[in-house]
Amino acid sequence: MKKEITIVSPNGHLGFAPTKPESFKLAVEKKPDYYCSDSGSDDIGASALGSDRSVSMYKWQKHDLELMLLASREQNVPMIIGSAGDTGANSRVDMYVQMIKDLAKEHNLPPFKIGYFYSEVDKDYIKKKLAENVVIEGLDSRSDMTVEDVDKTELVVAVAGVHPYMKLLDMGADVIIGGRSSDIALFAAPALRDGFPEEHAYYAGKVLECASFCAEPYGAKESVLGTVTHEDVKVTAMAPFQRCTVASVAAHAMYERSNPYYERFAGGMLDMTACNYEQYDEKTTRITGQKYVPIDGKVKVKLEGSGLVGEKFIGIAGVRDPYTIENIDAVIEFAHEQVAKEFAGTDYHLHFHIFGKDGVMGDLEPVKKINTHELGIVVEGVTDSKVTAEELTLFATRQIFYAKLPEVKGTAGTASFIVDDVLYAGKTYEWTMNHAMPVDDPLELFDVNLEEVNG
Repeated sequence: MKKEITIVSPNGHLGFAPTKPESFKLAVEKKPDYYCSDSGSDDIGASALGSDRSVSMYKWQKHDLELMLLASREQNVPMIIGSAGDTGANSRVDMYVQMIKDLAKEHNLPPFKIGYFYSEVDKDYIKKKLAENVVIEGLDSRSDMTVEDVDKTELVVAVAGVHPYMKLLDMGADVIIGGRSSDIALFAAPALRDGFPEEHAYYAGKVLECASFCAEPYGAKESVLGTVTHEDVKVTAMAPFQRCTVASVAAHAMYERSNPYYERFAGGMLDMTACNYEQYDEKTTRITGQKYVPIDGKVKVKLEGSGLVGEKFIGIAGVRDPYTIENIDAVIEFAHEQVAKEFAGTDYHLHFHIFGKDGVMGDLEPVKKINTHELGIVVEGVTDSKVTAEELTLFATRQIFYAKLPEVKGTAGTASFIVDDVLYAGKTYEWTMNHAMPVDDPLELFDVNLEEVNG
C-alpha cells in the first residue's frame, strides 16, 4: 500500500487564462504522481453550455494542455482533465481529445492511451424517467423537474463524480479527458483508487480544485502541490512568492459555498466542520479532521441544463449630473414606463445595471445611499428577434437622456453615451436545470471510451 501520493494542480480553470510556466516547472521538479486540472465551471453562466462553445481561448487551452501532457508523458504518470472546454459538453470533450492527439503527433510522443467520457444527457431519456414517476429533485430552492423544464432546455450535462475517472484509470488510461464533472472528483479519483481514505481524497480535491487560490498573497494560475497520506492532506504553494497558510487554505474551504462546511458530490458529502489546519512548514499547510459522509440510498447525479432566452443587445450610458444621480431611480422608472408603452405586446426582458449604486449586487446591495460623483449604467435588452432587441435596447438607453425630472430645464448634460449605438451581445441563455437525478449505477449517464494515441 502506498504511503502517500502527490498531485499537481497547475490551474484552477484550465485555459481560462494561461498557466504560469515558472511555478509549473518547479512543480514538475517534484516528480508528482498525477497532473490534474479542472477545466470547467457553471460560474461562466448558462450561455456557453446553451450555445455549445468555449469561453476560454483555444490557444490558452492548448498552452495548458501542452504543458501538462509533455510533463506527464516525460515522467510516465497520469494526466487528468475534468469538465473539458469550460462546459464538459460532448463537443468540448472531442475538441480536447483532438488537441491531445495533435500535440502528441507534433511532439512525436511514444504511444499512450487516452481515456475520455461524455456527460451529455438525452432529453428523451429524462422525459422517460419523469414518465416513470422518478423524482428529479430541484436544488437551491428550485422546484422538482417537470417536462416543461426539459422542453425549454437546449443542452443537458450530468455532473460526474469519481466513478468514470476511476473506471478509466482501471482501464489503463494515461491521459483522461472528462466531460462535465464535480471539481473535486478528478483529484479524489486517483487518491481513492490508490487506497487512501475518502475523507482525505475528497478534501484533496476541495483544496486543489482552484490551484493557487488556496495560497497567499493572491496570484492566479500558479501551481500547487497536494500530498495525500492515510493520516492527512498537505498542500504546498509552488510559486516562490506564495505560501499556503492556515488562513489561505481555511478561507478556500469556504470559497463558493453558501455553507462553508459541506461539499456535496455524486455519492456523498465532505464534512469540513471539524477540520484542523496546521502550518506544516513555511509554504505548506496540513489538514486533518475532515469527514466523509456516504449518501443514504441511491446515488444522485446533478443535471445542468441551459435554455435560450433570446437575442441580447447592450447599451452603455454615463451620468455625472448630481441632480440626475440623486433621482436615478426616477430616471430608470421613466425609462421602463416609456419602453412599456412603445413595446406593448412584445415579450421582452429589460435590465438596468447601475454601477456606482447597485450594479454588482442589485437588490442585495446593503449600502443604499449613493455616494459617488458619477454612475455607469449598462442596459440589457433581450427579445426573440435580433432586430427588435436592438430597437428595444436603443430606445431604453436613450430614455436615460430623455428622462423628465421636475428641476431639469434643458436637455444637455444629463447623460452621455460611451458608444453612439448599442452593442450586440449574441444569444443569451438561462439555467433551466439545476437538479439531482437518482441513478441505479453511478456510471449510468456517462459514456466511457479508451483509444491509443500514436500507436
